[in-house]
Amino acid sequence: MFNKILIANRGEIACRVIKTARKMGITTVAIHSDADRHALHVQMADEAVHIGPSPAAESYLVGEKIIAAARKTGAEAIHPGYGFLSENADFARAVIDAGLIWVGPKPASIEAMGLKDAAKKLMRAAGVPVTPGYEGEDQSPARLADEANKIGYPVLIKAVAGGGGKGMRKVDSEQDFVAALESCKREASSSFGNDEVLLEKWITSPRHIEVQVFGDAHGNVVHLFERDCSLQRRHQKVIEEAPAPGMDEATREEICVAAVRAAKAVDYEGAGTIEFIADASEGLRADRIFFMEMNTRLQVEHPVTEEITGVDLVEWQLRVASGEPIPLKQEDLSINGWAIEARLYAEDPAKGFLPSTGPLTRLELLGDRIETGVRQGGEVSPFYDPMIAKLVVHRSDRAAAVRSLSLDCSAVTCWPVRTNAEFLWRALEHETFRSGEMTTGFLEDASDALLPSGEPSDEALQALSDHFLDLAEKAVPPELVGLRLNAPKAQPMMKFSIGNATFEHRHQWETPLAGRRVEDLDEGVLVNDLGTTFVATLARSETTSVHAHDGDIIAPMPGKVIALDVAEGDSVTAGQRLMVLEAMKMEHALTAPFDGTVTQLSASEGAQVQVEAVLAVVEHEAAS
Repeated sequence: MFNKILIANRGEIACRVIKTARKMGITTVAIHSDADRHALHVQMADEAVHIGPSPAAESYLVGEKIIAAARKTGAEAIHPGYGFLSENADFARAVIDAGLIWVGPKPASIEAMGLKDAAKKLMRAAGVPVTPGYEGEDQSPARLADEANKIGYPVLIKAVAGGGGKGMRKVDSEQDFVAALESCKREASSSFGNDEVLLEKWITSPRHIEVQVFGDAHGNVVHLFERDCSLQRRHQKVIEEAPAPGMDEATREEICVAAVRAAKAVDYEGAGTIEFIADASEGLRADRIFFMEMNTRLQVEHPVTEEITGVDLVEWQLRVASGEPIPLKQEDLSINGWAIEARLYAEDPAKGFLPSTGPLTRLELLGDRIETGVRQGGEVSPFYDPMIAKLVVHRSDRAAAVRSLSLDCSAVTCWPVRTNAEFLWRALEHETFRSGEMTTGFLEDASDALLPSGEPSDEALQALSDHFLDLAEKAVPPELVGLRLNAPKAQPMMKFSIGNATFEHRHQWETPLAGRRVEDLDEGVLVNDLGTTFVATLARSETTSVHAHDGDIIAPMPGKVIALDVAEGDSVTAGQRLMVLEAMKMEHALTAPFDGTVTQLSASEGAQVQVEAVLAVVEHEAAS
């Protein structure tokens, strides 16, 4: 076993690797960009090396800097985590050529599974069931359209080098095919530098089932059973669990054996995941589960597998990379209980899941196992993935696990950064998820029931009323005159300011505490409302709430102005783009609300702006 490793990553996975390395007595080296100078993974590691500016393209994606940092610190091995360079065969080869140990599969194995079309051909030859489709070299629109007709609509066009939901288009009819193909190829070329595509039969009741596999340099390959990752939003996983609901032992055996065959076909070493798409229209059946792709790295959702098997997959990675055999044989592995993981993201579901960045003035997470790379007092950077934490529970059965995780999500307190905690809570409470009969389209199909309103509930307002009246016992400011507890028990109308809105709530004297946790902050009173956090101040009775002018162009998120299309005095039309904000790898165009004139412009190209800042003002055109 080596003595020192460098972790070529950041955030929660870097912290996760450090924990296991410390348990094994291995010294750790962290790398960091400018933005991550004070990040949690930097503080946890034994050593840290600065590798460049905040953008990942200038730091975490520069292999030469990472290898130089390993050499400088005397690290013997590099653990890539997931994301960034973890599935980059050229980087893996460069690490090996530098005389370092690569904690991952052979570069040839990464390349074999890197392109989806080649991987499918390889899997078909290995006897692994593959979704009906076309992976041919003839990429002419006419040939692709002909193959789509043979497969039968609906079909899925997918970039061969794709990932993260990019370069994918569902096509429902022949007349829509050419336009969808052109759009898909443009996005694939822009995102991956490769516009080649493959075609797949669209599965109408899809479940996303994946199998954790592990190989070593001694020819051993085992599986650690399956996970269900069907809860996805825009092809990004949100909630994962193990084992898969509705999976019987016979089907489990067939799919897991197929996954082992897939890993052996590429001489696989280390942790990997074989991803399958299941047609669940008649339940989970082995003859309706098809290979999609292989992820040649550790998965984000690996904790649920660890929880049901009792295995530390990062420890296995380090042991296998150092030349040891897999610690357990297949017959030694079994499923114990049920585990579920929810991904807590810095985003605002009530505003179309816009990313939310900034300081974490308040962050409180509850749960059995919390995987995170941030803590209270830190911040969420606009430069990287928006994940705040993974909340993981393990219980004896699925119903108990769902109940426990639902409580954990409802208890999330985060301010002023917004999160998807209430969205997660609503998904876990939904009858479709509770039944275990969800498909990959569940979150989109049930969005009306899952999206938070963005406003506090009556229970939250009641909790605020209780809190403000409790404060009245200690000090009676002018706005609370007449609300003393020894005053006649009228039902006072309480007015709260939350952001730019004012809410009125008639306090009920006989109603018990509403169960929402409240606490005092410098800027007001915080209330946790089923995972959504609000901060309120008591509005004075003589004032009215301040609403934005209907022509105010307000920043919906903190970010950088990357494009400015107008100047003060310009005439604009309704819907015309005025400027573009960028935050957390996402662009958001701000447009004119009506025909008019730009009478004020506070933004400049390249400027960093805060949420709710007034960036411009558009006045209505004067009537002629």
